[in-house]
Amino acid sequence: MNDRILVSRLIMLVLTGQMSVRQALLNFPKNIKDKSIITAYHALIHFEADEELRNSDLMYKEEQNEYLEFIADSLSKNRTLPQNIIKSYKDYYSNVALPKDSNTKKFLAKICKFLNIK
Repeated sequence: MNDRILVSRLIMLVLTGQMSVRQALLNFPKNIKDKSIITAYHALIHFEADEELRNSDLMYKEEQNEYLEFIADSLSKNRTLPQNIIKSYKDYYSNVALPKDSNTKKFLAKICKFLNIK
C-alpha cells in the first residue's frame, strides 16, 4: 500500500474515533522522507495536544477536523500537500522523532513524554 494512502486511512480512523492518535502515530510508515507525510504526522500531534481546546471550543474543533480531513483527502489521492501547510510545520520537524525501524522503544518513550503519558 502507498504510504500516503496508509496515512490518510490512519487520520480518518482518528477522526472517526476508531483509533487513538497514539496508535495512529505508532502505525505511521517508518523512515519517511515524504514532507507531506511528515506534515501529517505533526498535524496529528497538534490535534492530540489541542484536546482541551477542542473540547471547549466547538468552532475550533470543527476547523481542526476539516483541516485534517483535507490532509487525509489530499494524501488519499496521492497529492502533495500545499507548500504553505508543509512550511507551517517545518519548525517542528526536528523536535519530534519520526518512527524509525531501529529505535522503536526510544520513539515510544519520546511520544509518551511529549503527550505527557506515564
